[in-house]
Amino acid sequence: MEKATSYQIRVLGELDKKWSDRLGGMSITINRQDKQESVTILVGTLRDQAALAGVLCTLYELHYPVLSVQRLKKYNGR
Repeated sequence: MEKATSYQIRVLGELDKKWSDRLGGMSITINRQDKQESVTILVGTLRDQAALAGVLCTLYELHYPVLSVQRLKKYNGR
């Protein structure tokens, strides 16, 4: 049995915050930098690997290139 794990996922582009529920309730922050494309940062705790796969599949379906997926040691969100 897997335990819940916190992740940070970075994608290229600006993802609307309305997608949070569809993405496992992850928080959505947009990082805008001059002369560079925006990067959306998703942070949250997912119940298992299947939930992580679901988030990644949703991002793929929405055509957002995934830049990185990082497991976090601690996350004080939700």
